Amino acid sequence: MGKPDAEGHGPADGLPGLPPEWGRVVVPDDASALAAEAAEIRRELRRASGLPGGHRALGLPLVVLLVAVLTTLAGLLAVTWPRANRGADRPTPAPYSPPASLVGRALPALDLVDADDAPVPLRGLLPAMIILLDGCPCPDRVTDAVAAAPAGVSVVTVTGGRTAPARPTIGRQARALADPAGGLRSFLSLPARPGAATALLVDRAGTVTRVLPDLGTVDSYRSDLSALAA
Repeated sequence: MGKPDAEGHGPADGLPGLPPEWGRVVVPDDASALAAEAAEIRRELRRASGLPGGHRALGLPLVVLLVAVLTTLAGLLAVTWPRANRGADRPTPAPYSPPASLVGRALPALDLVDADDAPVPLRGLLPAMIILLDGCPCPDRVTDAVAAAPAGVSVVTVTGGRTAPARPTIGRQARALADPAGGLRSFLSLPARPGAATALLVDRAGTVTRVLPDLGTVDSYRSDLSALAA
């Protein structure tokens, strides 16, 4: 049994605030550790059921057991409840966002392939608007981009796989290439999405000036195309 505290109200290493005559009360970490005490109390209850005053004699152990069980359950709830809430409060990262540092970076020296399986250096087509079509063919959006591109600015469509589509007939500045190694998609760090065409604009020095995770209407990038021609 532990020593009484400074006030003499009970053992300092037991539960605080309990009568000193209760002795040292130890709360186990696992409620199952109380199984032996519970079985002993049930035997005492059966033996004392026919004796006068027997229930009063057993009142103190029952109270001690009840306090220990309630304290153990409260401790378990205090430990597990906040963990569940913390997992639910975590913010969900926004998907399909281009890296913040991508604009201003140099386009890597990638060799793509044309419909004849001939290598085409991508940096040799700059300045250009490069449209990745592995998530959406989007012919209408490509046609609009070619029509809006000023003289000297190429519109390059890129598909995944080893085979490029036939050369577009919608304009001299349009090129259709394939990216067998997936180097351009890896550079963007943007996964292909069904129904979405990703585009990036690169100036004549090879610097990325803008990334469009989902190519929208011409009005959303017309001024960027004009800046590439400057």
